[in-house]
Amino acid sequence: MDLVLIGEILSGLMFFGIIGFLMLGFPVAFTLAGVSLLFGLVGWWIGVFDPSNFGSLPSRYIGFMTSEVLVAVPLFIFMGVMLERSRIAEQLLLTMSKLFGNLRGGLGLSVVIVGAMLAASTGVVGATVVTMGLISLPAMLRAGYDPKLATGVICSSGTLGQIIPPSTVLIFMGDMLSGINSQVQMEKGNFAPTPVSVGDLFAGALLPGVMLVGLYSLWIIFKAVTDPESCPATPVPLNEKRGLFKEVLVALLPPLLLIIAVLGSILGGVATPTEAASVGAVGAIILAALRWRLSFRVLHETVVATATITSMVFIILFGASVFSIVFRLMGGDNLVHEFLSNLPGGAVAAVIVVMAIMFVLGFILDTFEIIFIVIPITAPILLALDIDPIWLGVLVGMNLQTSFLTPPFGFALFYLRGVAPDDLPTSAIYRGIIPFVMLQLIGIAALFFFPQIVTWLPTVL
Repeated sequence: MDLVLIGEILSGLMFFGIIGFLMLGFPVAFTLAGVSLLFGLVGWWIGVFDPSNFGSLPSRYIGFMTSEVLVAVPLFIFMGVMLERSRIAEQLLLTMSKLFGNLRGGLGLSVVIVGAMLAASTGVVGATVVTMGLISLPAMLRAGYDPKLATGVICSSGTLGQIIPPSTVLIFMGDMLSGINSQVQMEKGNFAPTPVSVGDLFAGALLPGVMLVGLYSLWIIFKAVTDPESCPATPVPLNEKRGLFKEVLVALLPPLLLIIAVLGSILGGVATPTEAASVGAVGAIILAALRWRLSFRVLHETVVATATITSMVFIILFGASVFSIVFRLMGGDNLVHEFLSNLPGGAVAAVIVVMAIMFVLGFILDTFEIIFIVIPITAPILLALDIDPIWLGVLVGMNLQTSFLTPPFGFALFYLRGVAPDDLPTSAIYRGIIPFVMLQLIGIAALFFFPQIVTWLPTVL
């Protein structure tokens, strides 16, 4: 049998082997690296892989650790965890609940708005879902909300941090697409390609994120009109109404100023994402100090949580580098290129197929696992077909947001299950996210048919 064909078969088996081991519950980073090393040894024995290629790993790892762009990841994580641990997010949620409580569906709308604000100031999905689950879910259930609607609103709003800047997913995606796009353009003879930056992806993702917030809000309003019993009003007592305006200003203004300082400086070109992230981290500390919530314990918990989350993400990235080397050098990229390039329908069909594969993988894999595995394989082919890298990155980001919601391994569902009352059935959480997944699919379709939603703001800026 032809060695090229054997290499392509091995690369395909390796891909499905990794997914199989992940479904069995093995740690992600070690599965990516371990299975890839195993198949690399098999390929070496057969003669389709040269193990000396692993010599490029140290320079890759050093490149990750010295990347100025990726420094923004722990800084944004720190900012989000600090806002959560200092209970600034909690105060914002309680205040907005009072503001909208007199309306049918008001509690649901307040969760969506606060979810969007936390996404724009933190980008940490787990902390947002847990915070809103602890505070809003009991209040919504006491008010008589349908448990399915209450859990669906909390889970979906908590995942807005995946698409609304400053999303850590978009930071990694921007870093990856920048290098891939430069390489593809040079292979096509363009030695001065237009650079793709994380700031471009942030600008491109802003309107789609706002669109999702609008879709969620419209669904709650629709439920309030057609099924009032599913989301009744929760009138605020008269004694609590006094001073509500001042309370709203105190709770809303500081996080809003932090969002403007971080996102405004990035979108306005005043600061790079890394510089803006450092401002955000310091700003979160200052806000906690002004609220008298800053203590050594809070700071210690924030630093430990930041280190834990950052280490988890980067060790997956390191493992994915081993997979990428073995997969590509055994001919896997040629296999994918031939498959996507020969699809009837050209570039449009290729994008649809890749989006469908990512959506299905979202049922069993985490967001970072998918981007570190799939993007290095498919992005070079899609960009070679003249797909706009910013549009592709935002489309992928919104698609992968569903991976937090789709069972059986939707992490937002696990986060909420962990803080939900024991008498709330897990089936209610799983059924509750179905309409919101449908809304996200509508959002993806809107971006697909109207790319200007993504490309307009980056072009203007």
